[in-house]
Amino acid sequence: MKLAQLSTRYPPGLGGVERHVAEISAELGARGHTVRVLTSDLYREYPWERFPASVPRQERTAFGTIERLPVWSLPGGLHYPFFRGLMRALEADPVDVVHAHTYGTHQVAIAHRYHRRTGTPYVLTAHFHPITSIEGGWFRHRLRRLYDRRFAAPIVADAARLIVQSQEEERLLRALSIPLPPVRIVPPGYTPFPAPAAGVQFRARYGISGPYVLFVGRLASNKGLGALLEAFAPLAHREPTASLVLIGPDGGMQAVLQARVRQLGIADQVHLLGWVPDDAMLAAAFREARFFVLPSEYEAFGLVLLEAMGQGTAVIATRVGGIPEFVEDGRAGLLVPPGDSERLREAIERLWADPAGTEALGAYGRDRIVPQYRWTLVADRLEAVYAEARNA
Repeated sequence: MKLAQLSTRYPPGLGGVERHVAEISAELGARGHTVRVLTSDLYREYPWERFPASVPRQERTAFGTIERLPVWSLPGGLHYPFFRGLMRALEADPVDVVHAHTYGTHQVAIAHRYHRRTGTPYVLTAHFHPITSIEGGWFRHRLRRLYDRRFAAPIVADAARLIVQSQEEERLLRALSIPLPPVRIVPPGYTPFPAPAAGVQFRARYGISGPYVLFVGRLASNKGLGALLEAFAPLAHREPTASLVLIGPDGGMQAVLQARVRQLGIADQVHLLGWVPDDAMLAAAFREARFFVLPSEYEAFGLVLLEAMGQGTAVIATRVGGIPEFVEDGRAGLLVPPGDSERLREAIERLWADPAGTEALGAYGRDRIVPQYRWTLVADRLEAVYAEARNA
């Protein structure tokens, strides 16, 4: 089967959707499918940054091709990446099924128009976020509400199949009161990290002397990092050797977080490291952490939690999105309400005070939860969805 994967960004751009598209493309290619990845020349959107010339705009791979097309955007709160030439690229080299990623994006609208022109079926993986978790304040929320009410219905309804990663994601989409095509739940997979070389230590590499709590993700307004700082501060004041390590690119919050840690008097114990590009070193960061915290306001799934569990690290996460569907409260970690710094503080204090119990939580996640999420299983489900789409 010849497939097109449409995504706003793609590695070496950072993010969960980016890794998802890369993994399914490789797995489907290994099964004999030909995959065209049609994506943008963006490294990241916030701030707007294109790939350097060293990243090829057209690339042949074992699974097919990667084509990084130019995009442009309106300024400020009207930010929205528009592809140049995406329709022409699809028409120049037709495929059997188009798989578009991320609800509300330009590539999904193009997949819809391409279907109307040619009859080629398209599948939509929503990677859906509710309005309340959208960055940019009230103006962005109003724009999103306008899209939901005026534009989403035909684009979503005409998809041959709608893929969600959790039951909660499906519930949120149905709450929009727009017609949905047949829905299939396909959770993501877990990508094992390479093992760190003998003797490699994350703490030694980054100068972190004592035990630490870890967060990995974009430093963005919807990640709940303000609540995390508030929750960590009492432990930091009581335990001078305790640290909080934040790994991830700046999504607009770095300056705010730096100011807040100074106000809380914990600047020496909070380490903002930016992104760690070496996956083996990132694996070491997970493995050496006392536990991992993801305090997001919303996550469609929360793939980084699987990455932590894969290293045998216990997790604390918010009870949002798809997280409660695979993180069993009290078995692989602890769940707390979003935005509740007091409940988050209690969870942090509880795990910090019980190293043996925390280790048992991490072992349960590694041995019982992670094996259920393999990319081979994702590809099995996608092949079935694509076959349904062609026969719809």
